[in-house]
Amino acid sequence: MSWWTNALNWFGLPAGAQDGDNLRTNQITTERYSDECASGAALALGLSATWACVNFWAGNIAGLPLTVYRKGPAGVPVEARDHPLFSLLHDSPNFDQSAFDFWEFMCACLELHGNAYAEIERRANGSIISLTPVRPDIVCVRRLWTGEIEYSWEADGRSVRSQQDGVLHIRGFGGGPLGGLSPLQVCRRSFTSAVATDSAARAMFVNGARPSGILSTDKPLNGDQRTKLEGLLQEKFVGAANSGRPMVLDNGVKWNQLSISPEDAQMLESRQFSVEDLCRIFEVDPHMVGHTAGNTQLGSSISDQTLSLLKFKMRKRLKRIESALEKQLLTPADRFNGVSIEFNVEGFLRADSAGRATYYNIMQQFMTKNVDCH
Repeated sequence: MSWWTNALNWFGLPAGAQDGDNLRTNQITTERYSDECASGAALALGLSATWACVNFWAGNIAGLPLTVYRKGPAGVPVEARDHPLFSLLHDSPNFDQSAFDFWEFMCACLELHGNAYAEIERRANGSIISLTPVRPDIVCVRRLWTGEIEYSWEADGRSVRSQQDGVLHIRGFGGGPLGGLSPLQVCRRSFTSAVATDSAARAMFVNGARPSGILSTDKPLNGDQRTKLEGLLQEKFVGAANSGRPMVLDNGVKWNQLSISPEDAQMLESRQFSVEDLCRIFEVDPHMVGHTAGNTQLGSSISDQTLSLLKFKMRKRLKRIESALEKQLLTPADRFNGVSIEFNVEGFLRADSAGRATYYNIMQQFMTKNVDCH
């Protein structure tokens, strides 16, 4: 198995996350669709729009500092750098990855798979020392008769079976306790249509869609002459690399070109619709991934567009991750003492000086009001 196939397996189509009494059934399902997982993810990620949309969310969210806070003077949250989880979430969740690497992968899993998993390693006293990501397509989830949720997978020559306290599980949209819904599965028709359109356009160019035509003659051709003429045409003139090559004809043979416009050959309208359709699935404005055809940008400035992105699309993604971390990683004592885990969205405004100035002004007013109240 190639490196590329192994890499794609990390973003495979989901085969687990099913509710059932028989774990073996889920394992069989995982094995049965393992090849389909890699090929399906490869086709989806091979679409430039899918790659750009997933990379957009994963990269931008991973670039935000993830910080542990506790209540400070006047109830204003301050960074809790002495908290055991601070360096784990902010700097390096495990021995091999930086925080950016880890969260970029976790966010990509959420966008494609609808679930993100990480194995939790604890000390004897229960404190967390590492979070190691787990491929979502190999994880099987079931609810035990005791009410506990059990996670199991096989990787790196070992078989793991763990309950909820041993796995960080961030659930995507539309699911339940056992997992979120996978866009790759739910929106399979959109991905299939986009892949088919892209493949059809590519095939037309590979087969010499421009120019294409018919060789005609008023003289009858025997079998050998027809075969030689077709072979000559295929050998010298078919394919994009031979486009425009001069053709010498004699004995009354004529070339009748079939006119195919570039728009028809590339199926521009269909491909444009596919890009917009995929952008709708991942909730990315088309101009954010380089698709500007027929686009009207909402907002009068970059800061307005950024604010819209934060309010309506990014906020729920950040909240989904923050809530999962607070519920699964914080202790009851942490919650009682007002400890929280939040992304610092100020990092998203680093390149926008006007936006940062507005942000600082609002925060200063907020903090002043809280101090006055106390």
